[in-house]
Amino acid sequence: MKQILLIAAGGSLGAIARYGVSNFVHSSMDESFPWGTLAVNVSGSFLIGVLIEAFDASLLPVEWRSFLALGFLGAYTTFSTYTLESVNLLRDGELRLAAANILAGNVAGLAAVVLGIYCSRFIMKIFA
Repeated sequence: MKQILLIAAGGSLGAIARYGVSNFVHSSMDESFPWGTLAVNVSGSFLIGVLIEAFDASLLPVEWRSFLALGFLGAYTTFSTYTLESVNLLRDGELRLAAANILAGNVAGLAAVVLGIYCSRFIMKIFA
């Protein structure tokens, strides 16, 4: 039951964070491209990289994995929205924007995970 409550609490905060970040970025950028969703997915990918490294190094207790990785980041990242927006761009005949969204979301997401891992390792070395 404790795990479920941790996931639920993290999910609530992640959903609120996703809404805030996505809306902030979307309102600050060109509205023809889903910049808000891209920002959320890339930052979420970076954060999961940081967290995975911290969990693997046993710097965070297992309960935090449920709260942060499953709950917060599970609700924060919006991969389903990303795929829907890509399909909508394709349906609207916006082939270049759809391709850019798919490429940017995947390449930037993968790069952000790797960057998060290396940043986490660097920070752990400083404080070790």
